[in-house]
Amino acid sequence: MKANAVKSKLRAGDAVYGCFVRHPAPGLFEVMSLQGWDFIVIDGEHGTADPADCENITRAIELHDATPIVRVTTNQRHIILRYLDAGPLGLIVPWVSSRADAELVVEAVKYHPRGSRGLAFVRAGGYGQFCTLPEYIKWANRELLITVQVETVEAVDNLPDIVAVDEIDVVFIGPSDLSHSYGAPGNLEHPCVQKALNRIVDVVTSSDKALGIMVSNATAAQEWRDRGARFIAIGFEALLRGATRAYLDEARG
Repeated sequence: MKANAVKSKLRAGDAVYGCFVRHPAPGLFEVMSLQGWDFIVIDGEHGTADPADCENITRAIELHDATPIVRVTTNQRHIILRYLDAGPLGLIVPWVSSRADAELVVEAVKYHPRGSRGLAFVRAGGYGQFCTLPEYIKWANRELLITVQVETVEAVDNLPDIVAVDEIDVVFIGPSDLSHSYGAPGNLEHPCVQKALNRIVDVVTSSDKALGIMVSNATAAQEWRDRGARFIAIGFEALLRGATRAYLDEARG
């Protein structure tokens, strides 16, 4: 069982960079893991990856140095259990809008004494081949990265209570859903959306949590890093679009 490099870097105050991939093809994730990412997200919310896919994709990512993280479909205990048992080193949970929601996440991820996750010697624990159950519990409670998504008006209103929940590592902004919740779907420049983003930045960067954000390009990543974000991600399609168009423009002269 390995240490979580992303969690270690965040604790040291560093920024980490990752990519969300929604297409459950292990070979694609293996190639992506060779590109120098700090983490790669198996997107089960907006993709089709189920726990079986997650297990095989995690194996592919683990061949190299990127940290495998899964975004689960929903904040439900049995869903979180099955994805985590597949062996990723962290998870992202969408639609966390209150302290109660955040507590449910921690309860589902952590073993005793902080949580009550179902306990078995699954792939995440090396099938019981390398350690005892108490050793696995100690490792999992220490190394798993917990990220909650803030993407609703309610979440912004309740943000001080959410960041007060211990064991949460990252508060991640979902810009598109946030704009939708504020009645300006897709318009990230709308004043009410900008006001919400500013509030999130202020609350999270003054807490012990890392601020996370989804960006569309490298310029936006740098701008958000300057605003205090340290868990910065881009979607595979946005990355592919930029790289492909730059190549074709240059190749076609």
